[in-house]
Amino acid sequence: MARPEVTGEKLVATADDVDAFSVAEFCRRHRISPQLFYKFRAQMPATFNVGTRVLISREAAAAWRRERAANS
Repeated sequence: MARPEVTGEKLVATADDVDAFSVAEFCRRHRISPQLFYKFRAQMPATFNVGTRVLISREAAAAWRRERAANS
């Protein structure tokens, strides 16, 4: 099999492969809108910045899901 950089194929990372999600990726994955994310920012997972990007760690997203499940 040819290497992706030779064939021009893009590598697609699964949710298990990534260490951090962008806000848009997090929202898409959890089926909420970015507007809702920012409206309820205090109740959303912790974020961190890399340059101008706002990211959410995989661990923070998992902890947020556990808290939501425990509260329901």
